[in-house]
Amino acid sequence: MYINGKWLETDKTETIINPATKEETGVVFVGGEKEAEEAIQAAQHAFKSWSALSGNERGKILINVAKELVNKQNEIAETITKEMGKPITDARREVTSAAAYLEWYGEEAKRVYGEVLPALDTKKQLMVLRQPIGVVGAITPWNFPVSMITRKLGPALAAGCTGVLKPAPSTPMCAMEVFKCFESGGLPAGVANLVVGEAEAIGKEMTSNPIVKKITFTGSTNVGKLLMRNAAEHVQKVSMELGGHAPFIVFEDADLDDAASSVIGTKFRNSGQTCISTNRIYVHASIKNEFSERLAKKVRELKVGNGMEKDTDMGPLVNLSALEKVEDQVKKATEAGATVVTGGTRLDNEEGYFYAPTVLVDTTDAMSIAKEETFGPVAPIFTFNTEEEVVERANDTQYGLMGYCFTNDLSRGMRMMHQLDYGMVGINDPAPVAPHAPFGGVKESGIGREGGTIGLHEFMEEKFVSIRTSTNLF
Repeated sequence: MYINGKWLETDKTETIINPATKEETGVVFVGGEKEAEEAIQAAQHAFKSWSALSGNERGKILINVAKELVNKQNEIAETITKEMGKPITDARREVTSAAAYLEWYGEEAKRVYGEVLPALDTKKQLMVLRQPIGVVGAITPWNFPVSMITRKLGPALAAGCTGVLKPAPSTPMCAMEVFKCFESGGLPAGVANLVVGEAEAIGKEMTSNPIVKKITFTGSTNVGKLLMRNAAEHVQKVSMELGGHAPFIVFEDADLDDAASSVIGTKFRNSGQTCISTNRIYVHASIKNEFSERLAKKVRELKVGNGMEKDTDMGPLVNLSALEKVEDQVKKATEAGATVVTGGTRLDNEEGYFYAPTVLVDTTDAMSIAKEETFGPVAPIFTFNTEEEVVERANDTQYGLMGYCFTNDLSRGMRMMHQLDYGMVGINDPAPVAPHAPFGGVKESGIGREGGTIGLHEFMEEKFVSIRTSTNLF
């Protein structure tokens, strides 16, 4: 753990397993409530001096840390691959993305503007100040174990907040690599603190300690709801990026090759283990067979294996539980009438938790795969006949994170942009994510936004100031 600028050990350790080989990839020290409380105190102590720095000064440090990440890209990427399995090429891209968020917020730190409001009384001057909220508790997932850290701590630190991070239990070494960069990049002691260990104990301390003014979390909807209930005790602010069940709609006028290639990126990247992964592919009935064949051909060409091996396109699932969940969903779908076009089995010839990239057809809205987030490499294809029908079916979920639509009809694309009930929509775009754009969902997919200027303001309070003088100001 990294608390108040020092690396600390405890009397308890946990072993980290490589999901591609089931071999030990490292041993880490872990803690709980005690260490979390120490980290929160350190963050509180550092807050006064860190928030007193100018945005320009804070920004320079964040940019230095971004450079450290880039310099150690290969080393950090290997840690990502060995801890959670994604191909090394994707892992390198993640490190680049992580650095980009720090760099962008490092620049944005000097552009935290307030407002001057018009006053009805000429003796008054009205203003709005934006000030850092205080100590932040951040909880990050395993699927993007490096970039999710900088996407949360980047804007928090740029705003003048200090923080305590709890990474996912399966990817603590990735977090350690990031904090080494915080240290070498010149971040003052106590500004960012790392606590590894018991999720329930650490999360409870974060939500019960009145020093913590905000919780930012990415993970499952169920855990998010629990954290929100706990945070309500002290009326802590929360930002939650939760589960998703993204529809991918292909109209009959779409470029089918482009759409099929885009499904590969949105469904099989990271073995389907992303919150914005395609979960339901709605294809117009007139192109069902042609599209299914094109997609299946591309899926069969994917190379599955250890992410450290050359040219691997898709790695393993993160653990046995994730593998069994995917198997169960496919089994239930086929028992209910779905047909496997390709894949549909565990890859027993591999040592780790591998499942073959899978395409299903003849799936229906009654199947569990149409309702439950898969978080695995399974692409179920549904058919539709009208625009009105597919909009209604795409929106028929408690989730609302990301939606995709492929069409060459500009008017239709504009209509879909407005009608899809999701926090983010990609029209002919399988990767609508950027550091300067807001990222987040509606409904049970979350609250608040990460990225962009709005992501910076999530970590600030707005203070209204009214100054009255004895004479007219104008």
